[in-house]
Amino acid sequence: MNSCLDNIVKQFEYYKILGDKTFEQLNDTQIQWQFNEESNSIAIITKHIVGNMLSRWTNFLTEDGEKTWRHRDTEFEDPYTTKNDMIIAWEKGWNCLFKAMKLLNENDLKQLIYIRNQGHTVTEAINRQLSHYAFHIGQIVYVGKMIKGNDWQSLSVPKGKSAAYNKEKFGKKKDRRHFTDDL
Repeated sequence: MNSCLDNIVKQFEYYKILGDKTFEQLNDTQIQWQFNEESNSIAIITKHIVGNMLSRWTNFLTEDGEKTWRHRDTEFEDPYTTKNDMIIAWEKGWNCLFKAMKLLNENDLKQLIYIRNQGHTVTEAINRQLSHYAFHIGQIVYVGKMIKGNDWQSLSVPKGKSAAYNKEKFGKKKDRRHFTDDL
């Protein structure tokens, strides 16, 4: 990794992978499952993430991150009805984010931008969004795990496999790499 921006992109890619690998394990019915009336389905959480991404990352450096065309409350209504529709929207949100990231350079990180008229440096705004997406993607993974039960394919070190995992990692020579390079 050559820069802070490279690391940031790797972190966003990691959370996208967690979502992707969860979606792979689910079908159209399962993305709609809710624990109760007050909880959100994977389809609803995804719709919210996508709405946030499109608002925050469109014209990231020149417009407020809360766009007038965004209707946040509707992100929690009428979720995607098919997994395919959900994934198409998911990819659109991530493409918007990664396109914005590619336009940035290290000098931009101290620039001031706004979200709901609240000033953030670009670094602060990126950290805000990275944390927000990690939170919701954690929910997606957790709900996916609840749905699949014993059929869940672990996205990290499976229970009871830590010793084998560590043995493999410590069996490699020390070098500089990102923890996601093996995914």
